[in-house]
Amino acid sequence: MTGAMPGERILLVDDEAGIRASLGRVLGDEGYLVESVPDGDAGLRKLEESTYALVLLDVWLPSRDGLSVLQEIRRRGMDVPVVMISGHANVEAAVRATKLGAYDFIEKPLTIEKISVAVRNALRHHRLENRNRRLRSALKAQAPRSLIGDSPAIALLREQIERAAPTNGRVLIMGENGTGKELVARMIHSLSLRAEEPFIEMNCAAIPEELIESELFGHVKGSFTGAIEDKKGKFELADQGTLFLDEIGDMSLKTQSKVLRVLQEQTFVRVGGTAAQSVDVRVLAATNKDLSVEIRNGAFREDLFFRLNVIPVTVPPLRDRREDIAPLARHFATEFTGEYGRAPLEFSTGAVRAMASYAWPGNVRELRNVIERLVIMAQGNRIDGKGLPPEVRGERGDPIPAEPGDPAYEAFLECAKSPTLKQGRERFERLVIRRKLAECGQNVSRTAEALGLERSHLHRKLKAYGLVPDRD
Repeated sequence: MTGAMPGERILLVDDEAGIRASLGRVLGDEGYLVESVPDGDAGLRKLEESTYALVLLDVWLPSRDGLSVLQEIRRRGMDVPVVMISGHANVEAAVRATKLGAYDFIEKPLTIEKISVAVRNALRHHRLENRNRRLRSALKAQAPRSLIGDSPAIALLREQIERAAPTNGRVLIMGENGTGKELVARMIHSLSLRAEEPFIEMNCAAIPEELIESELFGHVKGSFTGAIEDKKGKFELADQGTLFLDEIGDMSLKTQSKVLRVLQEQTFVRVGGTAAQSVDVRVLAATNKDLSVEIRNGAFREDLFFRLNVIPVTVPPLRDRREDIAPLARHFATEFTGEYGRAPLEFSTGAVRAMASYAWPGNVRELRNVIERLVIMAQGNRIDGKGLPPEVRGERGDPIPAEPGDPAYEAFLECAKSPTLKQGRERFERLVIRRKLAECGQNVSRTAEALGLERSHLHRKLKAYGLVPDRD
């Protein structure tokens, strides 16, 4: 029998001396420590006195039947798997035993194979249940340290992580830049059944197109210029563990098709190789793009999206959980004052109010960078509103150009002449977007980043205002 843990103790409750002796020998040969008693009351006393990995419990016992003993075990809250044994089995007894929490129900005469399989499976199942409980407890203990804040948005995110982590389901993590998508991926891995296996990450946007396949699947020596030795790819390195594909929306269609094949078949071939290799990898992917828009634009494969989007998780932007800004700021202040050996940093009420009012287009990453700067540059141990960066405290300067005759000044005045505030705002917004497009060389992605907008959001505005980037 495989799966036995050295020294695991099994309690056998059976009134037949021959059964107790034979099962004791069989299980003892497999490395278990077996104790046996002839009746249910003695079995309950043993369970109160010691801890056992498993109970083998006969249904027909003198003075007190096995089902009554099982019911008492559960009533006392004893966390031990129970396998029922019966020489006069019937469906009614089996159903009742299952409802009372028995893991299995086996009939006499007992064979070595029958008892071995039942014991092995019961112990394995109980270990997995215990591990799952530990993971859930660890999540509840870790979450406040990893995901700072108690906003409804963060509470929902924690719940999603708790549900997704103990499974092998693929997770698509969506959110703006700087929201903490990588942190969510690491939490899912650390609280998963693969926590002790590798966590391998790759930023799909950071790898040149000509190298990405080698990075993902590895290569054999001599397969291309510079391939001076065999190299393992990310899928191979992540075998039995988790592979985190960040910025999956920036992956080329050619590479997407190969990733899809690995997800479908769980096999891949190294660049320049011929032998297929099997892998067991849980894939987590993240993107700051709206993949439904990318699919409509022909930039992302719909079938790959469905493969990745088994469990969708959205990480909220900081502006949607403003009540978490102050706890996050204090958390980062504690982190950096400890790192740089500075005195503890405090924030005035005005500083907290200003930070909560700011939109934080760079999300948590921007907040963290601002707090690090404050810790380094602060002359005292208290930050008030004036100590914050100008953009955070709302001092952006006069938006009206100083010189009359400047085209921008004249355009601003034209906006101000609009009959309604809504029309004026729209005319000004159109002007700003058009100017920013020109500054960014008509590049929509760079323009969206400069304006602090999602690319899909900017596309909608371009369409609404009749603006078409001049790609020439």
